[in-house]
This record gives sequence, C-alpha cells and structure tokens, in this order.
Amino acid sequence: MTTTFALPPGSEATTPPEHRGLARDGVRLMAVRPGSVTHARFTDLPDLLEPGDLVVVNTSATLPARLDARRADGRVVPLHVSTALDDGSWVVEVRRPGNDGPETGLEPGAELNLPGGVRLRLRTGFPDPARPSRLWRARVEPAVALVPYLAEHGRPVRYGYLQAPVRLAEAQNVYATEPGSAENASAGRPFTDRLLVRLVARGVPVVPLVLHAGVSSPELHEPPAPERYRVPEVTARLVTSTRAAGRRVVAVGTTVTRALETVTGDDGVTRAGEGWTDLVLGPDSPPRAVTGLVTGLHAPEASHLLLLEAVAGADLVAGAYRAAVAGGYLWHEYGDSMLFLP
Repeated sequence: MTTTFALPPGSEATTPPEHRGLARDGVRLMAVRPGSVTHARFTDLPDLLEPGDLVVVNTSATLPARLDARRADGRVVPLHVSTALDDGSWVVEVRRPGNDGPETGLEPGAELNLPGGVRLRLRTGFPDPARPSRLWRARVEPAVALVPYLAEHGRPVRYGYLQAPVRLAEAQNVYATEPGSAENASAGRPFTDRLLVRLVARGVPVVPLVLHAGVSSPELHEPPAPERYRVPEVTARLVTSTRAAGRRVVAVGTTVTRALETVTGDDGVTRAGEGWTDLVLGPDSPPRAVTGLVTGLHAPEASHLLLLEAVAGADLVAGAYRAAVAGGYLWHEYGDSMLFLP
C-alpha cells in the first residue's frame, strides 16, 4: 500500500452531520479524476456523473449489533456481533471494557452471559479456526434468531471517536431494506430521497445489491472477514451492459465493490449470485466490473485503502488523501466523502 498519511487532530467526525447543522447530503465531496481534484458537496453528485452511468448501492440495513456481555469474572464488556453463520452460530468480537480494542487472552470454551438469559460459548477463531484473533465463532444457548434478538436487546456499534451513542435511524442509509449489517455501509449514508430522484432524472440508474457487512474493528486494520452477499439478476445485467456501452459503473462503497467483483468473471461479465465472499481486492487483483467509487475517508493503514488503490490506482488515492488532509476533510462514517473517477 502506497497511501500513507497522518490523521490530523480534529479531523475525525465525532457526531452525525445533522448534529453539526448539515443535511445528510451536505457533507463535503471530493471528486477525484486523473489530474483533477474538485471540491463540492454530496448534493452535487448527479452533476459529477454522466447520463448512462450506473450507480450501485448496498441495501443491507444496520443491526443494533452491540450488546453488554458479562464475563465469568463478573466484568461487563461490550460485545459486537458480526454475523450469524448458516449453522446458527454467531461470529462475535469481545471488546475491552473501555471499547478501545478487541479483548485478548480469551480461550476456547469461555462463556459470556448476554441479556435475556442467552449464553455464548466461544469455540474457535473466525475465519481461521486454528488461529483465534479478534473474531470468534460462538455457540448460542438457547438458540435465538439474530435479527429479532438484537432488535430487542442491542444498540448500534460505535467506536471511541464518537462523542455519544447514535440512534439506529442515524446509522441507516435511506435506501436500506434488509437488516443484516453489523455496521452501517457508510459510503451511502449521505444519499437522500431527493438525491436519488435527481440521479434518475439525470439518466443515472440506481440499482441494488446486498452485502451484510461485519464489524470492522478499526484499531487493527484487518481485511474484511467472509461476508454474505446477494447480487440480483437485474443488477448483474445492467452492470455488464453499462460496461459494454462504455459508461461508468460507480460502486457506492467497498461493500458494493466486493460483491460485484465476486460475481464478475475473467470475461468481464457480471452474473447474478449469492453466498459468502472472502474476496479481498488489492493492487494485484484489479477490478473487472467497477470503474468508479463513492467512498468515505478511511483511517491510516486501513485495509480498505488497498481496495481503493485497486479501483483508482495508488497515485490517485494518495493524491486524494493528501488533498483531504490539507483541506480539512472529516474522517469516518459520519464524515466527508470522495468520488473516484479514474
């Protein structure tokens, strides 16, 4: 990874933009093209795209995936639920009491008591069973359905740079329809109903897919674990035809990019599909479907920067982040945005 920078003091968005007197689509938007950096607002997005371009969004909705867990020694710690697996077990991250990183020193067999009389027993590491790291595969006793259980007992995941808890509605994208993500697919947060209408009126279709994002644990900058996705036939067909017509396929976020690239073959054809993806894009695995990207600003050394470099090229990404630092842009899920058009 060639994009290196230091996060300046005061550059983290500590509250949603609405708490700062802005509309959702009032955050700043940097449009990055070869040889050109333009500073705008997110509401200007339709004017930065061309008729015939295609915007692809992730309609996964955010779960209240943070729970209070009581350890055997009586300590209460935050627990982030990343996903439910096909066999009913959960993938979880046990956090330190101060929520400043994942808990270490845990052993298989450790039990945690959750609200509502539910117990978790840690079993193996995830995704590598032989190498426990921050994520654990855990057995749930008694077995409960994840979505309704979190709806009753959970609250949104948050990290230390946020000043206060956020409401679940503040962690949702306006087009989210299917609960399943542990954290907001935040590249899409600045979209509003009116902005979506303006895109369509400009001749820029907006089409959906689903990828349920797991917890990111931003302290460790690890690549994403396997995630569940579904790309519908109509989206796959329009992605392929848009590329064939010489227009841009603009992914809204790294989750959309991951899903689209999972179902696009070496022949450049995007096909409908669903399942689990462990794809990690980087400079050695260039994209075959995505030719533009809407994204938030990622922390230094974050693995998502490799995906950005794969789509836009290392030089373009490095230049954009230099401009963001110099221009006082705000980082993280409630911060500013970038539009890469390589």
